[in-house]
Amino acid sequence: MTGPALKVALRTYPYTEALKTGAVSVPGATLEFEEVKPHIAAFRRMVRDLAFDICEIAPTTYIIARAYGVPIIALPVFFVRRFHHNGLVVRPEAGIEKPKDLEGKNFGVRAYSVTTGVWKRGLLQNEYGVDIDKVNWWVDDEEHVEALRLPANVHHVAEGSSLVSMMAAGKLDAACTGDAGIGRAGKPGEGWNDAGPALPENLRELFTNPGQLDREVYSRNGVYPIHGTLAIKESLLAERPDLASRLFDAFSAAKAPYLAALRAGTATGKQAEKDMALMKVVGDDPIPYGLDANRASIEALIRYGHQQGLLPKAYTAEEMFMQF
Repeated sequence: MTGPALKVALRTYPYTEALKTGAVSVPGATLEFEEVKPHIAAFRRMVRDLAFDICEIAPTTYIIARAYGVPIIALPVFFVRRFHHNGLVVRPEAGIEKPKDLEGKNFGVRAYSVTTGVWKRGLLQNEYGVDIDKVNWWVDDEEHVEALRLPANVHHVAEGSSLVSMMAAGKLDAACTGDAGIGRAGKPGEGWNDAGPALPENLRELFTNPGQLDREVYSRNGVYPIHGTLAIKESLLAERPDLASRLFDAFSAAKAPYLAALRAGTATGKQAEKDMALMKVVGDDPIPYGLDANRASIEALIRYGHQQGLLPKAYTAEEMFMQF
C-alpha cells in the first residue's frame, strides 16, 4: 500500500529531474509535484501553513522555523551550493575599501533571514572581524517565519520605497546583488526577477578577487555554503518512519547519473558549468548529501544564525537534520 499521494514542492535540477519524471521512484510512496513560481513562495507556505508534505526550502528559513516550533524536519540533502565573496557591492563614494568599513554604513538585503544574507554576514563577521551590530541592515520584504523578532539594527524601508530606490537615491552604501538584494524589483511574485532594475553604474564589488578568497577560506574551514534543503512534515514521518531513508536513497539515485557525467566531463548546461567550476574548489562531488559530508557547513549556518539573532540558541547539527 502506498497510501495517499504526497504533495511535494521541488524545483527541477539535473539531479532531481529523474524524480519528477518518475524515472526514479520512492518505494511505497507516490510523489505529486506542485510547481510554485517563484519557488520562494513555497518556503512561506510551508513554514506558515504546512502546505506540502515535502518541500524544498531555504536552509535558514528551515532552521528558524524548526527552532520556533514548526513541526518539520529536514534531510541532509542540499540542492544549491555557492560561495559568498562575490555579490556584495558598494557605492564608491561611501568610503568602503575593506570589510570593516561597513560598520556604521547602510546595507541592503531583501530580508534579514534570507540565506544569502546570513552567509555573507557570517563571512564578514567571522573571517573579517566586522561588527555586524554596527551595520544598519535595510530590508524591503517580510521574513518567512512570522514569530521571528529582528535585532534593533534591522530597519524596514519606508512604505512605497525599496532597496532599489534607496540605492538609486544614494541612501544605501552597500547591498547584496541578485534576488537577495538589489537585483530584483519588488517582493517575490510572478515575474518579480524577470528584468534587473535600474541601478547606479558605478557600483563595485567589495572583494576584487572573490574566487581566490573563496578557495582560501574553504581550505581553512571546510565550509561550503548550502542553499535549499528538503523539509518534511514530522507528522508524515511519525506515520511512515521508513519514508525518510527511502527519500534519501531516491534523491541519491537521481543524482548519481548527473554526478557521473560531471566527473566524466560530459554534463552540459548552466548548472553543469557552475558545478564543474565548484569541483575545482571542493573536489569531485559539488552537491554532497549526508550529514557528515555537510557537517562543517551545517554547523556554520547554525552558528551564524545564532550570532545574528535568528536562533535562540546554538543547536547541534543532529537537532536540525536527520542523520544519513
